[in-house]
Amino acid sequence: MKDTEGLSPELLLHAYSVGVFPMAESRDDPELFWVDPRRRGIFPLDGFRISRSLARAIRRMDYEVTVNRDFAGVVDACADRDETWINAEIARLYQELHEMGHAHSLEISHEGRLIGGVYGVAYGAAFFGESMFSQRRDASKIALAWLVQRLNAAGFTLFDTQFLTPHLASLGAVEISRAQYQALLRDAVRRPADFTAPPVPRDPQEVLQRSTQMS
Repeated sequence: MKDTEGLSPELLLHAYSVGVFPMAESRDDPELFWVDPRRRGIFPLDGFRISRSLARAIRRMDYEVTVNRDFAGVVDACADRDETWINAEIARLYQELHEMGHAHSLEISHEGRLIGGVYGVAYGAAFFGESMFSQRRDASKIALAWLVQRLNAAGFTLFDTQFLTPHLASLGAVEISRAQYQALLRDAVRRPADFTAPPVPRDPQEVLQRSTQMS
């Protein structure tokens, strides 16, 4: 459904709180439209699945993890693909939400270069994952693993992935009905959580201990 004329960061945040979010048809399409999926993808925060190979990559620690250090860079990298729903208006709105303290990024860097990351919107104890990218093997999976650790440590109860893809399903994401999602959302937005509060762990074992499913 359309009708995003005059969309402000405040209205966008309200939309998330009731379960809808905006997308664009393409990078070059200036119009946005609202999305309210019939089936919703979520990550159970106690069920992120880490394979043995991913665990080895996490333990290797040949990368640096930062939070909110380069939000615009993560959004730009997520949009840098042949097909994307991130247009200039979406990038602007999320940058404003970031400046308001409601949109966050987690970056994975190697030798000072951004190689992976994820960004999303926080409202209460709900985190709405928007997009992620990877420029090196497993970089986006590593970012998700560190993100799940942070959401647990910060008191979040809902990690919304919007849609379920085979890639996300392989990591433990599941699909639920709109009614189930709305019930989880209503509870989450009433709870307090602070994405910025937890320190970045020095030991990757803290990330691996958050996973209840090792395969």
